[in-house]
Amino acid sequence: MEFFKQPNIDWMGKAKYFFALSGFLLLLGGISWASKGGLRYGIDFKGGTLVYVRFAQPPDVDKLRQALTAQGIGSSEIQKIEDIANPSANPSANEVVIGLEQKGQGEEALDAGKAQILKALSVTYGVSASGKADFNAATPATLAQFLTQRDPLAAGTAAPERYALLAKKLMEYRDKDAGGVLTSFAGLNKVEGATPAVLSALQENYSLGTFAIRNVEIVGPKVGAELRHQAIWVTLSALAGMLVYIAFRFELVYGAAAVLAVFHDVLITLGFFSLLHFEITLTVIAALLTLVGYSMNDTIVIFDRIRENNRLLRKESFADVVNTSINQTLSRTILTSGLTFLTVLVLFLMGGQVLRAFSFALTVGIVVGTYSSFGIAAPLVVAWNRWRGQKAGAGTGPAAGIKSRGSETANGRLAAAGRR
Repeated sequence: MEFFKQPNIDWMGKAKYFFALSGFLLLLGGISWASKGGLRYGIDFKGGTLVYVRFAQPPDVDKLRQALTAQGIGSSEIQKIEDIANPSANPSANEVVIGLEQKGQGEEALDAGKAQILKALSVTYGVSASGKADFNAATPATLAQFLTQRDPLAAGTAAPERYALLAKKLMEYRDKDAGGVLTSFAGLNKVEGATPAVLSALQENYSLGTFAIRNVEIVGPKVGAELRHQAIWVTLSALAGMLVYIAFRFELVYGAAAVLAVFHDVLITLGFFSLLHFEITLTVIAALLTLVGYSMNDTIVIFDRIRENNRLLRKESFADVVNTSINQTLSRTILTSGLTFLTVLVLFLMGGQVLRAFSFALTVGIVVGTYSSFGIAAPLVVAWNRWRGQKAGAGTGPAAGIKSRGSETANGRLAAAGRR
């Protein structure tokens, strides 16, 4: 399938515009990066506590921030989780993530941060005046233990197993169907085995709080620093391996151009993360490594076509050979990159908050990575060849071209270099 029939676009003639666009994006990202004091790292890398809280009603973020400040943790970050595809949908719209950066040393400091957040929530949103336990904070084990002691079904010796299964079903209904925060015990009558006697026992001994802790993530600062260093080394190692492969497969200049283009892709993507205030997490590092491989693959396809055409189109200038090669692979680029872009765009719009940063990195990275293959990597190789040609013309060195294995003699290489 071809979108274009023999396109004839002068890509190398527009190289200065490509460089100007890339320079502008890099400068914009660099300014944002410097003005904000660096990238925004997630708890994975900087260490601290993340508490995911879901409320029965849409929370007042300002009120919540004031409550945290009153507990001496006003520096914590509060992020409201919303579904971009359907911002008003419940219960996602009622959930927030409270992030508290690590202060002090050891697990005690992390546990203290978690306790401060929980205390602020309890003070602000209240605890049942009756002293009853909060059903929204119950666990399957504690609920099963309570039902076994009360035995509202008169299960006798089979009570432990029977109530353990019932407690599991009740918790699944609360977490899945009620979104983690039950607002009425009446809804539990939909659960198999939840008889009126069971509901009566629950109402007598439990209250329904206005919030529930959905998840708590704790990462120590030492672990976060190690993860950050490992992420950098993994990315650099991948680039070094690709440089060696392309240098062996083509020439060193092609490997250098491809690696510079990938650096360009990663830096621009990180610039967008800084501009839009996205966090850098482990899943984002995975997305960046995926981007490195995707961009490099597209670049190698173009380089391979350049090598073939360099042997077939001996009378053409190297810039014309590169233009022809890019035009010949244009339909393939649109098909592969376009379909991949649509996939990750849907993931970004509908994948939810957990995958938001990951899918955003891929969405931006695929666009930038595809563009850099013909807008950065190929023009760099052409510029290098022109420079070598000028040196050859001045008698200071041989002109460079792509390796032609087996079919091109040394005299042919010099003649082709002279034509360039």
